[in-house]
Amino acid sequence: MTLSHLIYSSRPFGFDQATLNGILSDARRYNPKIDVTGALICRADLYLQMLEGEETAVETLYEQIRRDDRHLNIRRLVSGPIKERLFPGWAMRDDPARSWMWTQDEVDAGAVERASPKEVMAVFVRLAAEPASEG
Repeated sequence: MTLSHLIYSSRPFGFDQATLNGILSDARRYNPKIDVTGALICRADLYLQMLEGEETAVETLYEQIRRDDRHLNIRRLVSGPIKERLFPGWAMRDDPARSWMWTQDEVDAGAVERASPKEVMAVFVRLAAEPASEG
């Protein structure tokens, strides 16, 4: 088994709390069945998601997400083998995009697309180091 990760960005289509709750509910129900973990950073203009697990499971899930009409402009940012998971206890951790991330103007200007793999990974490393918000 090859442990891998994949990070993609997308633009939400019809973003609201109900849509987000549906995405999280689907992920938290389905991901444990295929041993995928990860995190979803979300706000009205951006989804940034990391998927971790066996390479085939991660790629299959990514293809399902690419066909999901709740996402627009899906773009693979980082993928490849990993030694360990950043979010081993999370079927899908969710987190609002933090102030240390890109602003909406920066996202609109293409900051996510221009970010290096190292910069994208740093967002998730930082999130993994923070305690999960309660609620």
